[in-house]
Amino acid sequence: MRKGIYILPNTLTLCGMFFGFYSILATLKGDYVHAAWAVMIAAIFDGLDGWIARLTHSTTRFGIELDSLSDLVAFGVAPAVMLYKWSLMPFGRVGWAAAFLFVTCGALRLARYNIQMGSKESRSFTGMPIPGAAMIIATLIIFYHEMWETVPGKNYFILAFTFFLAVLMVSTLRFHGAKELEFGKRKPFWILVAIVIVFVLIVMHPPIALFIFAMIYLIGGIIENIILYYSKGKQMNKAGVE
Repeated sequence: MRKGIYILPNTLTLCGMFFGFYSILATLKGDYVHAAWAVMIAAIFDGLDGWIARLTHSTTRFGIELDSLSDLVAFGVAPAVMLYKWSLMPFGRVGWAAAFLFVTCGALRLARYNIQMGSKESRSFTGMPIPGAAMIIATLIIFYHEMWETVPGKNYFILAFTFFLAVLMVSTLRFHGAKELEFGKRKPFWILVAIVIVFVLIVMHPPIALFIFAMIYLIGGIIENIILYYSKGKQMNKAGVE
């Protein structure tokens, strides 16, 4: 018997891939702001396709594989090309090596996620999700151009930051994602208030607000993992004493 595919979630996935491809084309033309916004729009479609698939119970192996391929284009290749042409090119081989490492770690992150689905990565993520890393890069570029309206040139911080994000993706640190919210279930009233406040702040000044939220996600995730590491260490020491 021939099997079909679910149109809606897979179409949303392809929309995300389209904006990832558009981001690459915009980067090649030197339009880094539009390239960064395209990555942000791709992230919206990436969230929508998973949410629709879970809501309509239309999750399939085909959809999972297509989503991974789309993510690699939109959140792996597109941000890496954008970073390289925006700031890493002056570093020569080191620059393209950093960009390639970002793509490679993103691909490894996606492969690990696929084999862990339904097991220990059912709630929080092991390692920073590739869309999260891509959005941090995109918000950085949008924020930089909003503040200085130029390209950074040979910037060692951005070079080191690229390596740092690549390592975070393949690390075993725990990061959270939107799927943990489970919008179909009842939540405390303050969550709705917080969502409204976030929306208002983004509308007021998107470049600065999005960059701040991206940094909160990055720094907050690192701080949470440090706390978890020390808590686990104390528990192990306590168990050893007993």
